Parts: sequence; C-alpha cells; structure tokens
Amino acid sequence: MAQRLHLVFGGELIDPSKTVFRNVDDIHIVGIFPNYETAHSAWKAEAQRTVDNAHMRYFIAHLHRLRDEEQLASPTEELGA
Repeated sequence: MAQRLHLVFGGELIDPSKTVFRNVDDIHIVGIFPNYETAHSAWKAEAQRTVDNAHMRYFIAHLHRLRDEEQLASPTEELGA
C-alpha cells in the first residue's frame, strides 16, 4: 500500500484573495502527517488559532501526489540526480 503523506503549512499572505506569502522565511511548517484525516485536524487547529488575522492562511499539500508510483523514477526524483 502506498504511503499518503500530507504537509500542513501556512503563513501571512500579502492579499487574502491570493496565495502569495508576505515573507517566505516566516512560513510555519506545522508538520507532515500520514493521512488526510490527521492533516486536516492539524490544519483546522492552526486555522482556528489564527482566525482573527484575515491574512493568515494554512494549507494541506498532498506530498504523495509529487510521486508517480507507476514509473521507475518520477520527474521529482530525476531533479535530484
């Protein structure tokens, strides 16, 4: 069974209607989670914690989608070669 990793991260955006961070150095990495359910719980906790700041946004990135398990080497792996 393939592992389904999810990254939860967030930070302050320049404009709440876009996804451009004000300062990339200040991005908060919440963590990497083994399934969507735990990632969603972590995302929700951070989103609720920062609800008073309209410019703060948290995201869930599906890390497992960066890999194509059907190929010997995915394009992501080839970048590091």
